[in-house]
Amino acid sequence: MKIIVPMAGRGSRLRPHTLTVPKPLIPIAGKPIVHRLVEDIAAVLNQEIEEIAFIIHRDFGDKVPLELKAIAEKLGAKGSIYYQDKPLGTAHAIMSAKESMSGPVVVAYADTLFRADFTLDTTADSVIWVQRVDDPSAFGVVQLNDNNQIVDFVEKPKEFVSDLAIIGIYYFKSGETLRSELQYLLDNDVMKGGEYQLTDALENMKQKGMKFVPGKVEHWMDCGNKDVTVETNSRMLNFLHQDGVNLVSAGVVLEDSTIIPPCYIGEGVVLKNSTIGPNVSIGDNTMVADSSIKNSLIQTNTKIKDANLDNAMIGNHAVFNGHFTAVSIGDYSVLE
Repeated sequence: MKIIVPMAGRGSRLRPHTLTVPKPLIPIAGKPIVHRLVEDIAAVLNQEIEEIAFIIHRDFGDKVPLELKAIAEKLGAKGSIYYQDKPLGTAHAIMSAKESMSGPVVVAYADTLFRADFTLDTTADSVIWVQRVDDPSAFGVVQLNDNNQIVDFVEKPKEFVSDLAIIGIYYFKSGETLRSELQYLLDNDVMKGGEYQLTDALENMKQKGMKFVPGKVEHWMDCGNKDVTVETNSRMLNFLHQDGVNLVSAGVVLEDSTIIPPCYIGEGVVLKNSTIGPNVSIGDNTMVADSSIKNSLIQTNTKIKDANLDNAMIGNHAVFNGHFTAVSIGDYSVLE
């Protein structure tokens, strides 16, 4: 089994956090988004992962490919790096990794997380992972027949046709077939809105009689902007706490401070005269003094003093000193 992970640009909706760190590498409950994503996919597949192919932009720099390969190695897989030089759509992005597109493959976009407990139907030509949503008009959805097979894909339906939203994770029994269908779009310049779309390839595959089935997830978490990323961090902390995962590092220094679970507290963190939690992640080597923090995501090597934070997201190497509340400051920012 192979996993192909198209990674979007740095993420304009998460600036300034993504000026120095690509969005998929922002930590959620102590691990980068993309790390949690491929871990959770591997758990659902319950199969050996041979390779994880990451599709990135060249402006990610030299450090990011090394970090991504390390993530793959932690799962016992080979890490491969491909580059999409032009933003020409989902199909174009996936085809950037065509050399890794063989055998069974999973395609997963790196700006979403999920919780699921289902058995992958490896007899199907494709499994499209979906979740029920309250407002289907904001999503691409699938329609099912009485045999629980997907019979149609509808993009942002104005009238109700289904409430099963496509979350951006797909299984294909044959990577070679997927590659052939995507190549057809590129060769014949099949575009919508100036982009090559994966959904066009899916429709062509369906028209040829291939069997599509849904993989239903219980929870789908977005990481598109600051507020939803903070919310996703809180939800993930609660899931991990319920699973009995130890989230507080043994090396944390507590001085007249209280941690209200669930919280992730990294290595080398110092807490002085502060109340932390619930729903807070604090990265390695951060110091917090005389503060109250809840429902927030604080990254590494940051200093916070005299703060009362709720729904806050603070980047790496930042300095925050004040009485602000709902804030979003990026790497190396200073507020005094």
